[in-house]
Amino acid sequence: QVKLVESGGGSVQVGGSVRLSCVASGYDYSRFCMGWFRQTSTGSRRERVASIDGSGGGIRYADDVKGRFTISQDLAQSTFYLDINPVQPTDTNMYYCAAGPRPWGGCTLISVAFDYWGQGTQVTVSS
Repeated sequence: QVKLVESGGGSVQVGGSVRLSCVASGYDYSRFCMGWFRQTSTGSRRERVASIDGSGGGIRYADDVKGRFTISQDLAQSTFYLDINPVQPTDTNMYYCAAGPRPWGGCTLISVAFDYWGQGTQVTVSS
């Protein structure tokens, strides 16, 4: 049974940093893509943030997060991370980790390519 457990959200001040973690279990991590998505309280869909190949391969970022967001992973622990530094007010969102089998063309940032989702963790940025 695939399971994704997130942690690390909370309140953070503008200019600070935050690390989100997602512990994966129940599948062959090396054959999957892992991703992070975000959704505002009024948003109707989840926006892409970043993805990483569980085999230790490619990383992709959405254009609007490049430079401040970093996705990484610990293959031995089947855990992947999202670091945001420095945080900005617009980073206030619910963040979701996700996983899906690696497609033939490699990992993407398309949400429908991810079959499994974490419960979400809220990040709230205050000034």
